[in-house]
Amino acid sequence: MNIKLSKVNDAVHFEGSSDTTPVKVHIDGSPDIGGEGLGARPMELVLMALGSCSALDLVSILKKQRQQIDDLQINVEGERREAIPNVFTSIHISFSLKGDIDPVKAGKAAELAVKKYCSVHDMLAAGGVDITYDVKVG
Repeated sequence: MNIKLSKVNDAVHFEGSSDTTPVKVHIDGSPDIGGEGLGARPMELVLMALGSCSALDLVSILKKQRQQIDDLQINVEGERREAIPNVFTSIHISFSLKGDIDPVKAGKAAELAVKKYCSVHDMLAAGGVDITYDVKVG
C-alpha cells in the first residue's frame, strides 16, 4: 500500500492519493496552525477510517445473512486527551440501520465487524483506545 500527499497551497492544505484508486482526499489542518477548512483534519480521518472499516465488514456480513439494508448511517465520536500528543482515549461508534434486518443478527454482525475484522480497530485498541459501539435497527 502506498499513498502520496501533495501540498495544495501556501497554508496546510494537502491532497492525498493512493496507488489503488484515482480518488483524491483533501486534508487540512486546524485554523490555529493555518488551516482554512479545505479538507478533513488528520484525526477526523482516523475516525472515518474506523467507521468505514467497520461499516464495510458490517454490510458484507449482513448481506451474507440475506438481511435487506435500505440505509446505514454511522456516527463516530472520539475523546482525546489534553496532553500532547492529543491521542484518542475513547471512541464510540453508533450504527443506525434501516431495512428488513433482524436486530439480533445486526448486533452479532456489528461485534464481528468491529472487534474481529476491522484492522483499524485493532491498531487503535492496541494503543490503549477504548472502543465501544451500539446498533439501532429501525
